[in-house]
Amino acid sequence: MKKIITLILLAVSTGVYAQTDTTEVFEDYSQYGEAEGVIRYCTQKVLNQTPQRIISIGYDYNAGFHMPGIRFSELNTSPQEFHVNRVNMLRAQVNVPVIATNKFIWQLGANYWSSKFEFENNKANNPFVSSLQSNALVSTGINTTIFKPLNERNFLILQASADINGVFPKLGDIDSKALTLSATGIYGWKTSESNMIGTGIARTYRAGRLIYVPVILWNKTFNDRWGMELLLPAKGFLRYNFSTSSMLQVGFELEGNQFYTKLPQSKNGEGFIQRGEFKPRIMWDKKITGFLWFNVQAGLRYNYRFDVMNKYDGKEDADRFFTSPMGNPMYINFSLNFVSP
Repeated sequence: MKKIITLILLAVSTGVYAQTDTTEVFEDYSQYGEAEGVIRYCTQKVLNQTPQRIISIGYDYNAGFHMPGIRFSELNTSPQEFHVNRVNMLRAQVNVPVIATNKFIWQLGANYWSSKFEFENNKANNPFVSSLQSNALVSTGINTTIFKPLNERNFLILQASADINGVFPKLGDIDSKALTLSATGIYGWKTSESNMIGTGIARTYRAGRLIYVPVILWNKTFNDRWGMELLLPAKGFLRYNFSTSSMLQVGFELEGNQFYTKLPQSKNGEGFIQRGEFKPRIMWDKKITGFLWFNVQAGLRYNYRFDVMNKYDGKEDADRFFTSPMGNPMYINFSLNFVSP
C-alpha cells in the first residue's frame, strides 16, 4: 500500500514541474538611462508668456493734435500749421506656421497698416495735406521668421520682412521706391523654462529711418503672476498674469517706416515720409473662448520723427523737404486675435 501511495505522489509532483510557468515577470526599466546621442531642444517660449497671434484684426483711434512746419513747395519756405482732428488706423496681421517641429520652426506672415488723417481744414490748399487728407498712409508687406534651437540651451532667431509703404491714390502709383527691407538676427540662451535671453543686430525702419542697431531679447517669468517680455530697443513690457486667460502689460513700443508719396512741389516731384512713433501704453489681453482673445490698449502716441525727405533713406539736412514737430495725442486700440495653442 505504501508503495502505491509513493508512486502516486511521484507522478503528481512530476506533472506539476512539467507545466509551463505562466507567471508575468515585470522588467526593471530603471536599468536603462537616456539613450546616448539623443539631443533635447529648447522651445521658443517661456512659461505664462503672452500667446502668439496667428490672425489679428485691430482698430486704432488717435485723438486730435497740431501739425506745424508743413511747407507748400520747395520755393516757399514759410511753414504752415494745420490741425488734425483724428487719425483712424486699421491693422491686420497673419502669421502661419509652415514647419513646426522640435528642431525647427518656420513661419510666414503678412501685415497691413492703414492710417487716415482727418484735417480740420486746408484753406491754403497745401498739396501735401491734400494728399494725406484724400488718401490713407499705407504699409503692407510679408515677413518670415525662423526659430532654430541648436540644443537644449541655445537657439537662433532669424527674421526678415519686405514692405510697400506710401500714399497711393491708385495702384499705378506704387513705385519700387516704396519698398523697405528689414531683418533681425539673434543668438540666444534658454537657461530654464522661465528664462531666455539673446542678443543680435537689426536692420530696421521702426524709427522712420533706416538704422542698424544691436538688439536684446529677454523673456522672463519671475513667478505665476509676474514676468517681462523685452525686445530692445523696439519694445518692452512688464507682464502681470491674473490667470492663464487674462493678463495685463505695461510698457512701450517703437513703430514706424518710410513712406513714398508723389509731391509735385518738392525738388524731385516725390517725397519720403520718415514716420517714427514712440508709444508708452498699458494693454489687457483676455481669452474669449478657445483660441480667440480680445486685446485693448491705451497710451500716448509720441512723435519720434515726422520728416519728409527728397531722397530715399535721406539723412542729411540738404535732403529734407520739411519736418513737423507734431503734437502727441492719446490713443486707444482694440483688436480680436486668434492665437496659437
